[in-house]
Amino acid sequence: MEPKKVGVVGCGTMGAGIAICMLQSGMDTVVCETSAENLENGLNRISAFFEGSVKRGKMTPQQKQERLNLIQETTDLQDLVDCDVIVEAIFEDVRIKNNLFRELNTICNHNTIFVSNTSTLSITSIASGCGRQDRVIGIHFCNPAPLMKLVEISHGLETSDDTYNKAVEFSEYLKKKVVTTKDTPGFILNLLLVPFENDCIRALEQGIATVEDIDLVLKHGLGYPMGTFELLDNVGLDIHYAVSMSLYNELKDKRFAPPPLVKKMIDAGHLGKKTGKGFYEYNKTGMFGAV
Repeated sequence: MEPKKVGVVGCGTMGAGIAICMLQSGMDTVVCETSAENLENGLNRISAFFEGSVKRGKMTPQQKQERLNLIQETTDLQDLVDCDVIVEAIFEDVRIKNNLFRELNTICNHNTIFVSNTSTLSITSIASGCGRQDRVIGIHFCNPAPLMKLVEISHGLETSDDTYNKAVEFSEYLKKKVVTTKDTPGFILNLLLVPFENDCIRALEQGIATVEDIDLVLKHGLGYPMGTFELLDNVGLDIHYAVSMSLYNELKDKRFAPPPLVKKMIDAGHLGKKTGKGFYEYNKTGMFGAV
């Protein structure tokens, strides 16, 4: 599938990252937010990413501008009317996502595919009663989306085979590596990763080792390219907390419950790279936080 025009609803860290993936593939991209302020913040994230690519010699200023010229910015869902694919990256709440798809169903053409970027919620529940359950599918982009190659595709009970095949083609067009997973909380990645991250945080709380030493064990003992605490700082402690709580509420498994340290760090504003301090400290902010 080679969509001519795509849309992203929600332009926070994940939404901006997904939009960048689309722009890098040369797609006309409608970026939709709830307010002019949120939209401006999202567009600044996108521009900052490409500016960083220019500074690192990954693209020319002209190539940056060519990608930015592909953006149609809006706060009106009506502007998504002729998109081939629409990806939602809004608040992780089934009701809010379902209401969005219900509204988009009254706006968009019959063939538009609705994609949820959820990492924890049921695709079947998100699609329920929206009017095109057969054309709703989950594509979970890993964070940061422009840099991470993996996507998890999850279809709901009523998702058609045609929609699934088009979702795979769309993901491959974005140069992503595709894995397919059942419509289950956490899919594959977060089902395995979140309790592991929480175990690392508990080890830190118990004084077993320092942040640096735990990360060194993972990188040089297990061969991970990034330590758990480095990864958490990249994702954001607020995001980790929300994902952990969502999975804990769904699965009732105590390993998914975020340790007390996570909430303390959030209350202190130590969210990771995006605030300049998390488990590590950083000097300046960029597209995905500080560096």
